[in-house]
Amino acid sequence: MDRLVLSSSTFASLNDWLGWLETLSPTEIDLGLDRVEEVLGRLQPSRPGRVIHVAGTNGKGSSVAMLEALFINSGERVGAYTSPHLNDYNERIRMNGVPVSDEEIIAAFECVEAARQNVPLTYFEFGTLAALVTFETNKADTIILEVGMGGRLDAVNAIEPDAGIITNVSLDHCDWLGEDIESIAAEKADIMRKDKPFVFGAPDAPNAILTAAEKIGADLCRRGKDFDYAAESDSSGTWAWSGRRSKLSSLGMPALAGKFQLQNASAVLALIEAMRLDELLDRQVINKAFGQLELAGRCQLFQTDRKWLLDVAHNAAAATALSDFLADIAPGGRIIAISGMLREKDLGGIVSPLLEFVDTWVAVRAESARALAARELAAGIANLCDKPCLVADSLSDAMQYACSRATAKDLILVSGSFYVVGPALQWLKGI
Repeated sequence: MDRLVLSSSTFASLNDWLGWLETLSPTEIDLGLDRVEEVLGRLQPSRPGRVIHVAGTNGKGSSVAMLEALFINSGERVGAYTSPHLNDYNERIRMNGVPVSDEEIIAAFECVEAARQNVPLTYFEFGTLAALVTFETNKADTIILEVGMGGRLDAVNAIEPDAGIITNVSLDHCDWLGEDIESIAAEKADIMRKDKPFVFGAPDAPNAILTAAEKIGADLCRRGKDFDYAAESDSSGTWAWSGRRSKLSSLGMPALAGKFQLQNASAVLALIEAMRLDELLDRQVINKAFGQLELAGRCQLFQTDRKWLLDVAHNAAAATALSDFLADIAPGGRIIAISGMLREKDLGGIVSPLLEFVDTWVAVRAESARALAARELAAGIANLCDKPCLVADSLSDAMQYACSRATAKDLILVSGSFYVVGPALQWLKGI
């Protein structure tokens, strides 16, 4: 069918559109595929050559960035869709690694709105459909779609994948996905498809993943069984990877900080092998692609006249990875932590892994309607660390306080939510 467009912009700016999208659905999170499938049926975007889904609790953004870099370096036109964003909505929709313009997003929103009719799409659903329109307009060869929450009922799952990765499974979004690992894994497992290659990136795959793969008939690649990796022992800062058919050694470490990135990189290479893209399993190609990666807000060190570390760390597993990173970098001085998080998050699970490193805590309210109040967060942190936690009226106040108390040897950590780290990064760039 011909692309549907409005005769003129419904709103003057992207911010106007985004404000309106927040009012479109009666609930912010409303899992289900019926609404997306109905509008997708009207849009009928053409299918690119390759569609890859990336699901999991942590590491999705890194895995998308790695896949994106590999395909871009091979000369393909690559679209990537991720969420949430740190500062600008445009970060969610990238072509060849570059966020698309306001004008392109508005044009895609207009297409979706013309096809929507009276379907009450959520903010995420509307954005997912707009990303597909944008990728079609830009003639993407490969599109990489990050699953927003879970898998089975996530809007991304309405788009048929050719392959995918489930990075790992840990406790997060329990109010929507289930209260134990197996329940959450079952939700994520539903992105798999019959005879299509899918990778589970962490060791010890949950039974729900294994059972679903067998029932669906998916080609499941598992770490420890079908692929694995190891840091090389010659102190050269390199690592080795082995898959079903291929072996690689002397690989350079990914530019993204943290040893845990090797798990993400290993799963990405396993998927490339499973998709029979052997030309990309080349040391030079991989080192070039992984050596130029950047991902804001994930173990991101930032230097002003003070040392800063920004990491989203919005669930217990991510906080544990952050604590491992802190142990590796051994800051030397004190650590002042500014924390904000959403109400549904596991406060104890996020804070506890960091207690041995943090000397002073400052609680703030994250910039979200679902945020935990700063005083409530401070009380929870104080109970865990058995010492006072300061309360800041605003993130700016917290940042200024940390600057005034930190010396050049100290480290200021900002973590707990995209809705804290994003504004903090913007504040830092402003100074």
